[in-house]
Amino acid sequence: MAEETKTAIADFDWEAYENGETAGEKSREELTRTYDESLNTVKDKDVIEGTIIALNKREAVVNIGYKSDGIIPMSEFRYNPDIKIGDVVEVFIENQEDKKGQLILSHKKARAARSWDRINAALANDEIIKGFIKCRTKGGMIVDVFGIEAFLPGSQIDVKPIRDYDVYVGKTMEFKVVKINEEFKNVVISHKALIEAELEQQKREIIAKLEKGQVLEGTVKNITSYGVFIDLGGVDGLIHITDLSWGRVTKPSEVVELDQKLNVVILDFDDEKKRIALGLKQLQPHPWDALDPNLKVGDHVKGKVVVMADYGAFLEIAPGVEGLIHVSEMSWSQHLRSAQDFMKVGDEVEAVILTLDREDRKMSLGIKQLKNDPWENIEEKYPVGSRHTARVRNFTNFGVFVEIEEGVDGLIHISDLSWTKKIKHPSEFTQVGNDIEVEVLAIDKDNRRLSLGHKQLEENPWDVFETIFTVGSIHEGTIIEMLEKGAVVALPYGVEGFATPKHLTKEDGTTAKVDEKLNFKVIEFNKDAKRIILSHSRTFEDEVRAEKAAAATERKSNKRAPRKAEEAPVAAPAIEKTTLGDLEALAALRDKLAGK
Repeated sequence: MAEETKTAIADFDWEAYENGETAGEKSREELTRTYDESLNTVKDKDVIEGTIIALNKREAVVNIGYKSDGIIPMSEFRYNPDIKIGDVVEVFIENQEDKKGQLILSHKKARAARSWDRINAALANDEIIKGFIKCRTKGGMIVDVFGIEAFLPGSQIDVKPIRDYDVYVGKTMEFKVVKINEEFKNVVISHKALIEAELEQQKREIIAKLEKGQVLEGTVKNITSYGVFIDLGGVDGLIHITDLSWGRVTKPSEVVELDQKLNVVILDFDDEKKRIALGLKQLQPHPWDALDPNLKVGDHVKGKVVVMADYGAFLEIAPGVEGLIHVSEMSWSQHLRSAQDFMKVGDEVEAVILTLDREDRKMSLGIKQLKNDPWENIEEKYPVGSRHTARVRNFTNFGVFVEIEEGVDGLIHISDLSWTKKIKHPSEFTQVGNDIEVEVLAIDKDNRRLSLGHKQLEENPWDVFETIFTVGSIHEGTIIEMLEKGAVVALPYGVEGFATPKHLTKEDGTTAKVDEKLNFKVIEFNKDAKRIILSHSRTFEDEVRAEKAAAATERKSNKRAPRKAEEAPVAAPAIEKTTLGDLEALAALRDKLAGK
């Protein structure tokens, strides 16, 4: 072992040393001052730098050049798991000396004290910073950056969609500051921004090598309602739902699943927007090319309804081969209804091929052709004069449209509903959906329409009314409706008459009102027009007029010759009254009408 060389202190006071004096008062003060000057001068609440001189799992020992070292919990360094002895860190001096003489430091408070300056600098310099992901929150994660809680949106964690956010909690990652709101002290950071630049370069390289028609292998990255995103190795492409299969696809998840590897063909791409359109079905032969070459118009086919619309239904007779059944080909009826009235999605249907175009890959189908056309033998099935039960379909102002059977429609004109009632609108007589008895009046085969009648089921009562309501006859009636031009009067046996306002004057000079029951004289009867004109005032005016005429005649006779004593006075002409009950035929009609 080599001997140590010892050098004597030139100005050492050996005389004082021999006398037992190690140092004088002056020397002690100097020594103390020299020691104090060798230490850092620190103040409470200051932020300074210190060096880590020791580490364990719970705490770090930091030397700040003070007379004692400080201890900081390791939890304050969890944002930086790579911290090691010798690293320089910022510390906040909470207390120079506690009750135990210990220097109290905080790294977390030091970071917070300068955090906003650092955050702003990181944004301005596009700097990469580290942060500790503390927990999940709505829409993303909360990250500790320089002691500040920053928000990491879920869309900014990675370029790929995140399925499980919890796996990121507790991790330390690199970020870029993308937005700062000084007013609300909000910071938004992104990890995705760090890798986008690199991916952008990869995309450019991949797109530069792309060609239409090229087949590549990719991985299903995301499935949406409108298509599937495929990862081609750094660049994404989209398979639209219509390019997944030659058949109808309602949900892309029915065809592919996440993380599935498959071959796709490049249909198109955009160098500027970097959008790549991919196809999957194009790698398979078109189903129309494999369609039975012997299939022809008139053949029967079976399939499943895959799409419904108001105008028709699409029937898939083979995967990727569809035909349209128009609603007009679903029924022989002339009343076009919604296709949903006949079938629904998923129904197995048999149909007849109406048209077939292999070049344009179009096919039209029909199901009504599976039944015979009811108009082929319409004269035999529904001859003129035959009577049937029909279903009321709808109304118009001039009549009622009815259906005797599917495809056989007819019209009952409003004038053919009743012999006696004056009907303003068919809804007064029947309702949609009701059954009604009809008689065939005429057949229009070309226009596929029958003329029908309802009143023809009964005998025409106007033949009998002509003998009852003779002009001059008086009948009891009830006013049931007042109109501007007069009143409607209900007469016996269900028939109605009409009286103008001047014929509604009563004997006392007042005008008759609704619901009044009075005697009316028939002043006009029109069998063809089914019109009866009545007058109440004539019932007493004619009597007065007759009396006056008789008196005038008598005066004239008296002037010509004296009346003979044996001559009897001339009686006034008798007023005809209703005598329906006295006639057997009329009594039968009354009973028949009363029964109805």
